[in-house]
Amino acid sequence: MRRAPLLLILAAGSAVAHVAGVLVAAPLWRGAEVLSLALLLGYAVAAGLPAPRWAVPAALVPLIVDAVRTMPAEPGAGDVGWTVYGSGDSGFDVTAGFDAALAASWAALVAVAVLLVAYRGRGRRRHLIAAVVAAAPVLGYAAVRVADVVPALVLAVLPPLALALAALALAVLLAGRARRLAATGAALLAVLALPLLDAALAAVPHPLEADGTALFAWYAITPTTAMPQPVAALTAVVELAAYLLLVAGLTGADRAAPAVPAPAAG
Repeated sequence: MRRAPLLLILAAGSAVAHVAGVLVAAPLWRGAEVLSLALLLGYAVAAGLPAPRWAVPAALVPLIVDAVRTMPAEPGAGDVGWTVYGSGDSGFDVTAGFDAALAASWAALVAVAVLLVAYRGRGRRRHLIAAVVAAAPVLGYAAVRVADVVPALVLAVLPPLALALAALALAVLLAGRARRLAATGAALLAVLALPLLDAALAAVPHPLEADGTALFAWYAITPTTAMPQPVAALTAVVELAAYLLLVAGLTGADRAAPAVPAPAAG
């Protein structure tokens, strides 16, 4: 087997190990997510970096840094906590939700911003329309959640919304370049914004009865003794699948894609 496909398979396997650890709240290996992203970087280099050659590595570096920052604690070092969504002691002020959301989404935001700069251009009209349609439920959900809790907490939803809109914009640009696999990965990052949004609002204390519209909160799927973190595990699935598709779609999987953006329709 060639080296590049093997690295991609190993990256996917490490991602599965990370998700399994999140699901049962007991990491199989605390460095699984870091290894998955590092292997993904190795795959990108081995498969052949697309032009501009700095884009994919520059997008992966903040993701790796954040994965290192949010690794669970060593076994026996106290409670094993997954800090993907920020710590629970973020304070009781109105910026607590924003701080938690930014801590959870900054790496993905930087990665998407890097790729937007690298692949900027005009998208096809049909892709733009699809992105607008996809953005509508995300914006609507954010509006409902803020209105359901406290209007002043609009700060908390800004980082997830920025991630969703930037990811959809990136999906449009990548689809216009016929990078369909990568565009799918970018679109998945917009889906990731939904649980991040609920996690950000949960970081700000508010009455439980005012949280009835939360569809992606940690309790949206009833935790059990065997699977105490199902929503967190699904969130990890979406996030790591998005990165795998993005990198695979920008490197070896779409090598026939044009090097310049397709002309805008109409």
